[in-house]
Parts: sequence; structure tokens; C-alpha cells
Amino acid sequence: MDLKQLITEIEQEIAAAEIKGQEQLEAFRIAYLGSKNKLKDLYKELKSVPNELKKEVGQAINALKTLAEDKFNEAAEANSKKSSGNLSKFDLSRPAEEIEIGARHPLAVVRNEIIEIFSRIGFSVSEGPEIEDDWHNFSALNFPPEHPARDMQDTFFIQKGDDEMALRTHTSSVQVRVMEGEEPPIRTISPGRVYRNEAISARAHCFFHQVEGLYIDTDVSFADLKQTLLYFAKEMFGEKAEIRLRPSYFPFTEPSAEVDVSCTICNGDGCNVCKYTGFLEILGCGMVDPNVLEACGIDSKKYAGFAFGMGVERIAQLKYRVNDLRLYSENDVRFLEQFKSAY
Repeated sequence: MDLKQLITEIEQEIAAAEIKGQEQLEAFRIAYLGSKNKLKDLYKELKSVPNELKKEVGQAINALKTLAEDKFNEAAEANSKKSSGNLSKFDLSRPAEEIEIGARHPLAVVRNEIIEIFSRIGFSVSEGPEIEDDWHNFSALNFPPEHPARDMQDTFFIQKGDDEMALRTHTSSVQVRVMEGEEPPIRTISPGRVYRNEAISARAHCFFHQVEGLYIDTDVSFADLKQTLLYFAKEMFGEKAEIRLRPSYFPFTEPSAEVDVSCTICNGDGCNVCKYTGFLEILGCGMVDPNVLEACGIDSKKYAGFAFGMGVERIAQLKYRVNDLRLYSENDVRFLEQFKSAY
């Protein structure tokens, strides 16, 4: 055994550890002070040392172990002081940097509020695929092939022909799936994203969000529809909100109507936003056409129903007075952070 050589190695390695830092120091500890350190081999070799030299050699090995421990402790203390010195450069009493809290998207806030309002009067939530076949998107909703009403909605077709597939143009397709799979009474709303092949502008976008409602039961009347929508308007826009219904046309409802709500900006007095009428359009509605009920396997002689559909962006426009639809999809933090207090 060469004790002098080991002393030299210890001094060289501890010097390197002081330069290279904590990782090298840990390697030194494992090599000379760990459970399988180099000094253990010296104690094993002590058995072969002549008896008259064992005491002297044993003391030398112990001294070597003490040297390794002392060198390690000195280097560890030096590293600790160095770390403390680095920390002293910082003001540890200074408050931490404020963490920026995100916000829900305004459309999500409005969508959730719409769902909450209708859930209070028993409407469940139904969802469906955004890529739809012709039957669920058109035919079951009283849009026969080549029917002019199909031109009302510019469609993004994915596959044309016998197995025609398209991005859904409304969430009415979800209502068809609900009617096919459930027995009346049915009371559900269908929130989701829809797509139209339109030029993007402040007033239109190629995708937007809808919430459509459906109620089917015996003895359902147009008066039930009107009272349901009046309840929604007052819950969404305030107790003073009023609605008016104007005759309209939709292939899947008859009779059909457009619904206006009293202008939230001028409180119905008339302004440039509502074109001095005191009202703003918010949704379309009507009694479900018997052809739609029959197409979905529901007896139209026994059951009746009403349906309605609204654009979430339009409701958000009235609620937050944001007049450019493009802002909702640009992900501009300056715009979105304005809605932190909206929920």
C-alpha cells in the first residue's frame, strides 16, 4: 500500500472539487468517505502487515481517513459560504414578482352563462361531431336535395357525392341525433362551433359559435316558446329587457320567427347601433316542422316542439359592446385581459 500516493491524490482531488464545485465534491465524498471508499481496501490489506508494524500502519490509515474527512468538511464549508455570498447580492425581503393570472375567453364566459340560464329551467346539454353527413346537417332538417334553402348556408364540403361530408353549418345536427336516440319529452340545448364559407369581416367569420335549443313534448305551443325566450332575455340582459318576434322562414320550423331584444346600449330609446328602432336581433326560432319530427322517428300527431338558435358572438356583442367579430379569434392579450372580471 502506498499511503503517500493516496495523500497526494486526496489533496489533488479536493483542490479540483473546490474549483469545480458541488458535483465534484460529492464525487470526492463517495470515493473516500462513502460505503465503498478506497480506504476500506487499506484496512483489508492490514491483515498482511507484520505484527510489529500493524499499529504504526493502522494509525497511518486512520490519519489518512481523518485527512479526507477534514479536507471534505473544509471544502463543503467553503462552498456553502460561496453560495451564501451569491445570495447576498439579492434582496430576499423584496416581494415576489406578481404572477399574471389568465382569464376565460369572453365567448366562453357568455356560452357558460347561456347554458346556466337554460339549465335552470330543465334544459340538458347535448354535443355532437363538427364533421357531419348530409342527413344530419341537411336532409333530416327538411332540406331536400337541390332545395333552394341549402343556398342560405355556404358550406365547407369535405367530401361530395353519395357519402357527402361537410363541416356542420349549425348545431341543429346535434338536435337530430338527440331526436333519433331519445324518446320525448326532450328538452336540450346544443352549444358548439359551426362553419360557414363566408368572407371574414367585422360582422362575419368563417367559423363562429352557436347555442341551439329544442323542446319536444305533448301540447307544446308557440306561447311556450315565447315565454322561454322572454325568460332568457331577462336573465341575460336584465329584468327590463323586452323581446319582439317578427315572422321569418327556416326549413326546419313552421311557423318561424326572428327574435329581437331591446337595445342594451340605449335601453330601447333608439341609437345608431339599433338603427333607432330600439331593438337588436339576437336569434331565430319556431315550431319544429312535422316533417323533421317524422324524419327522426317521432310521431308528429302526438308530439310537438319548438326550437331556437343564437350566435354566441352576437350575444357577446350586446353584452360587452364589442363590434368586431375578428377580435374574438385573434388571441390579442390586450383584448382578452379586459374580461378578467367577467366571471
